[in-house]
Amino acid sequence: MARNDQLIRQHKVLQILERVRFGKTIQELHDDVVEELGLPSLHNRTLKRDLEALQAAGFDVDHHDSPRGKVWKLGPLAKTTTHISFSSTELIALALGRELMHPLSGTQFGSGIESFWNKVKEEVPATVLSHYEKYRKTFRVQGLPIKSYESKQGIIKTINRGILEHRLLEVVYQSEGKPSKTRKIEPYEVILFRSSLYTIAAAHEDEDEKTRVRVWKLDRFEKATILDEWFKPPEDLDMDEFFGSSQTIFRSSDDETPYKVRLTSRAAVWVTEEPWHPEQTIEKISDEHSVLTVPVSNPRDAIPRILQLGSDAELLSPEEARKDLISIANEMLEQYKD
Repeated sequence: MARNDQLIRQHKVLQILERVRFGKTIQELHDDVVEELGLPSLHNRTLKRDLEALQAAGFDVDHHDSPRGKVWKLGPLAKTTTHISFSSTELIALALGRELMHPLSGTQFGSGIESFWNKVKEEVPATVLSHYEKYRKTFRVQGLPIKSYESKQGIIKTINRGILEHRLLEVVYQSEGKPSKTRKIEPYEVILFRSSLYTIAAAHEDEDEKTRVRVWKLDRFEKATILDEWFKPPEDLDMDEFFGSSQTIFRSSDDETPYKVRLTSRAAVWVTEEPWHPEQTIEKISDEHSVLTVPVSNPRDAIPRILQLGSDAELLSPEEARKDLISIANEMLEQYKD
């Protein structure tokens, strides 16, 4: 049994014991662990060794006699709350972070955030809380899309379990503009990007190392089932290298191409205030216009932003991307001419 599997199993044992007041017998623990982790088999001796390992690691876990037989439960030290002091400024920072995580509402992550927030408010002295309530009114989080993944929380749990246990998933996924299709994937990581959740996973049937690892949008998962098949995560997969200098969720290509965009004076202000890339430069060429030079590794990083600026931006180069934009503009003109 891999050590990672042992840690997952032991963590699950702690979760189960945290939920019960009067403990669990070995057999009760066995049944819960097997059901919640979806294990094909588990010997009670293995489970007892897990409990002994938790004791050796310093967890307050012990067994006691009861009318049901010998039960294992957490002792008082395991349930002692760690007391942390908070200032009103720290509470404001925490509250802002909580609001930025709004898209996770309805998921196990959102529930965890709310549970932690409620515990924090219970521990904060009334004087600090009153200062917080006063100064909190000076800050507001606005502009986040109204989005919730509550309907996808079952799928999210299945994906997370697949990541932790290195197990294949069978999913029903609808790619953009295509009918739904059943696929097998190897899930590696979940990413929150601009209020949307994505999964980095390998297409199991794809043997090409350059294309098999892809970005899958969680909104397009219709179903996810965990399989009794395991995979070994690639040791050389580095997410920083995977995305490179890409400013979006799309994977970076190996080479960057400088895009030159002529901007009106007001558009130059917008792009200065909200940069497209940390290495961009803006050169003023007249009172009315400037030229933005920005390195682009994937056209989808730049083209939507240029279109967003409308007539305040004109792509000068590269020529191929300029032709693509002209084609898009002509299609739009055809669509709106009547």
